[in-house]
Amino acid sequence: MTEQQTTIAIAALIVPFVVAYWWRAARDEKRATRTFEHTVATGLEPVSLHPSIDPNRCIAVGTCVDACLEGEILGIVNGTAELIHPTRCIGHGTCAAACPVDAITLVFGTERRGVDIPEVRDTFETNVERIYIAGELGGMGLIRNAVTQGKEAIDNIAKRLDSSNDPAVYDVAIVGAGPAGISATLEAAKKGLRYVTLDQYDIGGTVRSYPRHKIVMTQPMDLPLYGKCRFREIEKEQLLAIWEEVIGKTGVAINTGEKVETVARRNGHYEIATSKAAYAARVILLAIGRRGTPRKLGVPGEETSKVTYNLIEPKQYAERSVLVVGGGDSAVEAALAIAKQPGSDVTLSYRKSAFARVKDKNRDSLEEAQGARRVDVVLESQVQTIAPESVVLDAAGRPLEIRNDFVLVFIGGELPTAFLRKLGVRIDTKFGEA
Repeated sequence: MTEQQTTIAIAALIVPFVVAYWWRAARDEKRATRTFEHTVATGLEPVSLHPSIDPNRCIAVGTCVDACLEGEILGIVNGTAELIHPTRCIGHGTCAAACPVDAITLVFGTERRGVDIPEVRDTFETNVERIYIAGELGGMGLIRNAVTQGKEAIDNIAKRLDSSNDPAVYDVAIVGAGPAGISATLEAAKKGLRYVTLDQYDIGGTVRSYPRHKIVMTQPMDLPLYGKCRFREIEKEQLLAIWEEVIGKTGVAINTGEKVETVARRNGHYEIATSKAAYAARVILLAIGRRGTPRKLGVPGEETSKVTYNLIEPKQYAERSVLVVGGGDSAVEAALAIAKQPGSDVTLSYRKSAFARVKDKNRDSLEEAQGARRVDVVLESQVQTIAPESVVLDAAGRPLEIRNDFVLVFIGGELPTAFLRKLGVRIDTKFGEA
C-alpha cells in the first residue's frame, strides 16, 4: 500500500468519528441554547454557591458540562459554557475542577440578589483570631462539602494550636451539630484534641427540620473515625439514623439542648456561657446554620398558634385548609407534601410573578398539582392579616380572603448577624462574587 493509500485509509477511519462528534456537539449546543433562552426569559437564578464562567477564557470543550454529577447544569451556548439549569446547581464545584483553562469561579449571589457571607479565609478562620466558620454559615449548603469543611477546619486549627496543659480550657469549642459540626467533632477526637460540641437543638442541624422522606444527599461522604458512607440517594430519616450510628460507634460527645448565649475573650481564651453551663476554649469553630431565626411576615395574627415556620409531619394537615407562604424549594415541597394528605386544601402564596429559585423537579410537580387542582397558586400576593378561620391576601392589588386553618411560612431566615458582629466577625454581601 502506498503512502497516499495509507493516508486515505486512515482518513476514512477518522473522518466518521470527527463528523459524529461535531454533529453531537451541534445538537447539544442547540438544545442547550433553547434551555438557556428559557432560563433567561423566566428569570431563573441559582439558589446557592454556583459557577461563573469567564467567556474570554472558556474554550468550550465541554469538560465542565460532563463533569457535573447532577446532570445537565451547564451547557455550551454560542461558543461558551453557560449555567442553563441554575436552580439545579448545588455548588459542589466539580465543573471548576474539570475546567482545563481555569475559566470557572464559584461565586455567591447574583447581580440582582445579594447573599450575606461572613468573611472567612482559606483556613476557615474569620477576621477574628481563633474564631473559625465551616459549613452552611459560610455559604456551603451541600452536606458532603460541609462534612469536608468541618474536617479541614479542625486540621487547620490543630496545626496552629501550641501545647497547653490547662485541663480547664478546651482546645476547641464546636458550636453546632449539623454535618460540619459532627465531622469537626469526629476529626477533633481523632486528633486527640480536647473539645466540647454544643447544639441548641439536636444532632442533624438544619436537616432535622426538613419534611419527612425528603432526599437530602445524592453523593457519598467520608467521615473521620468512621469511614465512607456509600449511597447514591438518602432521605432525611436515613441520614439522621447514620449520624446516630456514627456517634454511638465512635463514642464522641455532643451536648444537645444547650444554647450558646454569650462569648467573651478573656485571658487569651474564649469564655462561653450556655443555657446550662460555662466553658473556656482556646478556639471556637462555628458550624451553625444560616437560617438562624426564621424570617417573619410581620402581619397581624402572625403570633397565633396556627402559624409555623417548618413542616415536620404533613399528616397533621389532612382535612385542613392550609396556606403555604414562600417561593423557594422549601415552600413548594411543603405545599406538595400537604396536598398529598386526604381532604387537604392547599394554597401557595408567593410575592413574585414566577418561581425563579425552584428546582425543575419541584416546578414540574407543582404544575402537575395545579393541573389536578390539588394546589392553588396565587402569585404576586402577600399576606395582609391572619384571622382565626381565614387569611387575607393582597393579590396583585386586590384583597383575597380564603378559609384557613394553618399558615406555614417559608420565606428564609435571618442570618445570625447580630451574634457574628458581636464577636467582631465581618459580613460581606456578595453579588455574584467569590
